[in-house]
Amino acid sequence: MTKVPPQGDKNAPLVDRDVRSGTAARIILLAIVLIGMSVAFVVFKRQLGNEIVLGLLGVLAMVGVFFLVSSVIGFIEVMPQRQSDGLGKSFLDSHPDGTLITDERGRVVYANAAYGVLTGAAKPTEVQTLETLLSRHRESNEALYRLTNGLREGRDGHEEFRLMRPLGAASAGPAAHWYRLKARLLPKTDGKSALHVWQITDITIDRDDQERFFKELQNAIDYLDHAPAGFFSAGRKGEIVYLNATLAEWLGIDLTKFAPGSMSIGDLVAGEGLALIQSVKAEPGLNRTETFNLDLRRSNGQSLPVQMVHRVTALRDGAPGESLTIVLTRQGADDVDGSASAASMRFARFFNNTPMAIASVDGEGRILRTNAPFLKMFSSVVSRDDIERGALLETIVHDQDRSRLLQALSAARDRQGDIAPIDSRHPKDDTRHFRFYVNAVIDQNDDDPEEVAIVYAVEVTEQKALENQMAQTQKMNAVGTLAGGIAHDFNNVLTAILLSSDHLLLQVRPSDASFADLMEIKRNANRAAVLVRQLLAFSRKQTMRPTVLSLTDVVGDLRMLVDRLISGTNVKLTVDYGRDLWPVKTDLSQFEQVLINLCVNARDAMPNGGTITLRTRNLPAAEVASLNYPELPNDDLVMIEVADTGTGIPPEIMDKIFEPFFTTKEVGKGTGLGLAMVYGIVKQSGGYIHPESEVGKGTVFRIFLPRHVIEVAPVIAANENLPVAPAATEAEKPKKSEPVDLTGKSAVVLLVEDEEAVRRGGKRMLETRGYTVHEAGSGIEALDIMDELDGKVDIVVSDVVMPEMDGPTLLGELRKKYPDLKFIFVSGYAEDAFARNLPAEAKFGFLPKPFSLKQLAEAVWEMLDGGK
Repeated sequence: MTKVPPQGDKNAPLVDRDVRSGTAARIILLAIVLIGMSVAFVVFKRQLGNEIVLGLLGVLAMVGVFFLVSSVIGFIEVMPQRQSDGLGKSFLDSHPDGTLITDERGRVVYANAAYGVLTGAAKPTEVQTLETLLSRHRESNEALYRLTNGLREGRDGHEEFRLMRPLGAASAGPAAHWYRLKARLLPKTDGKSALHVWQITDITIDRDDQERFFKELQNAIDYLDHAPAGFFSAGRKGEIVYLNATLAEWLGIDLTKFAPGSMSIGDLVAGEGLALIQSVKAEPGLNRTETFNLDLRRSNGQSLPVQMVHRVTALRDGAPGESLTIVLTRQGADDVDGSASAASMRFARFFNNTPMAIASVDGEGRILRTNAPFLKMFSSVVSRDDIERGALLETIVHDQDRSRLLQALSAARDRQGDIAPIDSRHPKDDTRHFRFYVNAVIDQNDDDPEEVAIVYAVEVTEQKALENQMAQTQKMNAVGTLAGGIAHDFNNVLTAILLSSDHLLLQVRPSDASFADLMEIKRNANRAAVLVRQLLAFSRKQTMRPTVLSLTDVVGDLRMLVDRLISGTNVKLTVDYGRDLWPVKTDLSQFEQVLINLCVNARDAMPNGGTITLRTRNLPAAEVASLNYPELPNDDLVMIEVADTGTGIPPEIMDKIFEPFFTTKEVGKGTGLGLAMVYGIVKQSGGYIHPESEVGKGTVFRIFLPRHVIEVAPVIAANENLPVAPAATEAEKPKKSEPVDLTGKSAVVLLVEDEEAVRRGGKRMLETRGYTVHEAGSGIEALDIMDELDGKVDIVVSDVVMPEMDGPTLLGELRKKYPDLKFIFVSGYAEDAFARNLPAEAKFGFLPKPFSLKQLAEAVWEMLDGGK
């Protein structure tokens, strides 16, 4: 049934259908049953026996006594009290939000007084459901539809909507109204159906307050955006979260493209000003404000002189918090002549933007004031707070150099003029180097009466690195020059030994007792010749025959040989070929020796097994520029890597690995010339080599060779890969077999050699082959002999390096009178070491030292025979 609210109760609900009305019906039914039983006793009392009646009355009396006693002790509650329900109902009745409860069929079960006020219902018959009310308003249809579907699916929800006229009003009011509608389900209890609870609230006043607050906030932001001062706010990591329009205009930043966090303070500050800003740190839970004069960076790269009022916060745990910064332009102030503040601002700007660190120091060595580069350079050693607490200048230099710094400060206290600069390392990083200049303050002022010295610091780490690199290069060049000179002289000795041993071998039979000794002499001389060639390779003076090569083919041909070298070990070889490798120009056999030596060293560095990786690829000029190798040219290069997973090379010996005779192997297992030869061959090929290693992880050698661009004549197919050699070099012609008998050849040879043993041995060897030999000890003597013989000489065999007149000069002088004279150069140096000093059309043969009798005879015979 529907309860009608009592008169005068303003919180009484309009509709309250009691869901427990079945209890009253059951009580009435029970009363009817009891009355019926009483009537039955009266009507049928004669038919019932006294015993039955007394028994029934006794049972009923016992039941009554039981219920009376139970109700007294509280075991049974005759009229249950519903205090909690009454409290909840009172709360619901007096709730300011309009509350409507309906069943699943949409029938109204409950509606409080506030609902009637909102919807315009004055009595229960006027109460309508929200579906009925809101269906009249197009603006709320979607919100109502979403909430209704949510209830059907068992979901609560809420919506906000705007109506042009209030609920229950027939026409639009003076202003629109905002409503918040909530819907939720009351779960099923006692077998009853679930109920739908609707709560509707008029939030027009709240919305008006929000709109007014938003407008005020927009006005405040607009005022801040167009204030005559710049402003920005940064997060904990220095990211810019807000930037006003004034500062954006000054810096040329497009605010439409600005997103919070897309820029940092470092992007705004020019020079070393960021170090000043980062030096400001607040105490835990407090704020700190500092003022700076520095430059900001415009979007076009220009500087903007400003004064910044920077405020930072710190969290309670000491972590940095957000920061707020006001920016004042100094352009107007700088233009005011005679202004002390403008001059101070200009000085601060220059002071903080100088490329060197500057600090003023008192007589006790305490730091009084610093510029931004100083705070950045020594940020890991001393902070702004340390300086304010009186940090000593000696804390920024290495312990070994503090005594020299104290001496310099003592000299500054005495106002001495010339104080020698001090080179020192960073106290916490030995790889960084600094140079300190200490200048005495002669004219002290009232502002800084304690100031006795100005200290300038410049980081010279890169300069030190270049100096060390230059010293290492000079050392390698000096060692190379020494090795080349030794090799040249030793070649002469080996040539004499080889020629003498060949001469003796021609005079003895293999059965003679001395034959084995002579062969041993020749064998060891050849072994010594190999060592000499390695020294010449390091000094970049060995003989090379450069040809155009594809590193893919070179590595492919060497793969089987390297596999044999590492067979029987736990070392694995992998090859990573680069695609479409550019050609290079180098000596094939020499470069093969480079790769073999590197692979053998890699194998020896992995006694417990590992992997050797050969890798090739092209490096375009743009990619070369991105590498951290300053000596590499910005040209196209071809790179080959030899990497291992071995023991690695300790850093302290990395600078010595290319030095000749330096080795870490046991005695008898290495000469120390392997990597020296690799270094020389790569350098002589116009390339570069860079080792990188980490102890325990392995080593990688990277070789960079310049790309060779093949110039193909029109008549040659574009895909031909022809060997390139000096066109006029007779030694490049195909070898012919040595004649069995040369005694009938009546050729005159002029042998020019300053080393007597080599000259004497060569003369004797050629004479045994039937040649007429004239000998000269220098180029000038050779010219005299030619004049004496009236040029009747078929061929000249000359050393290259000789006193008074060298071989190339001799060739030039002889060709003036005898242009068709055949000429052979003999030298322990590379052919191109002297050939570049000759005219391009000069024709000559070349025989490298040391040589044997057979090699000398073949070179002379081929040069003579090639002219026919």
